[in-house]
Amino acid sequence: MRWSKRAAALLASLLLLLTAVQAGGMGKEPSARERPVLNTRLTAPGEEREASKIPELTVVAPEPVKEPERAAESAKPEARTAEAASGKERKDPVFPEAEDWQILLVNPWNEMPEDYEVTLKTLPDGNKVDERAYEDLAAMLEACRKAGLQPKICSSYRTQSKQTYLYNNKIARLRNAGYSRKAAEAEAGRWVARPGTSEHQLGLALDIVSQSYQALTKKQEKTAEQKWLMEHCWEYGFILRYPNDKSEITGIGYEPWHYRYVGREVALDIRDSGLCMEEYLLLREETLEKQA
Repeated sequence: MRWSKRAAALLASLLLLLTAVQAGGMGKEPSARERPVLNTRLTAPGEEREASKIPELTVVAPEPVKEPERAAESAKPEARTAEAASGKERKDPVFPEAEDWQILLVNPWNEMPEDYEVTLKTLPDGNKVDERAYEDLAAMLEACRKAGLQPKICSSYRTQSKQTYLYNNKIARLRNAGYSRKAAEAEAGRWVARPGTSEHQLGLALDIVSQSYQALTKKQEKTAEQKWLMEHCWEYGFILRYPNDKSEITGIGYEPWHYRYVGREVALDIRDSGLCMEEYLLLREETLEKQA
């Protein structure tokens, strides 16, 4: 039987349709690679599901955690200035009460009062000190000995004549070493105070050395006795009068053996301040005048 052209075309169309249906794999699930990425939100019955309409995500950035308040350097300059102006940033130091004799300043620029009088008390070794310093001095020496050490007083109260002798003797030795008269007097004054400007004449100063090493040299600071005294003297009302780094202020060279009595409260205050006596008394005077 011969097919007409129209029937042949119709048959061809049916064959193509059948082939397309089979090739499309009706009822076959697409592979993972072929499956489009759809909205994974569950769709309620009757709700139209649109793959192209994926919900937008809203990113909410967390608020930064506030760090604890930092030290003064992190504060604004104007805030620090206002705080300083209000007096909250720094308070003036509070000084302990003291009698005039305790804080009497005697140095190359401040002579002792001409009418100064002192009542002396003699120690068992024959040295004499102001009676007001006696008990604390005895307690300090006893504590030092209980620590297994051997402190020795090599100089205590001096009269005007004694101080004059020591001063002139120092000048003579320097002159013999080649110093001019003027240079010898200046150098002598750095180690032996000019008469009338020595704390020894107050009866409040002592030179204390180690029994095993009695030379008045810088090596004295290496002895166990000096190490103990430097650490504990303030507990008994004494200060190391001429520290190593304060010679330009005190006018006297470093003497790691010279202790001055100022009373326990003042000694503690000077120790805590880190100042030498000249600096401390100047600060004290300025502060008290401002507070008056």
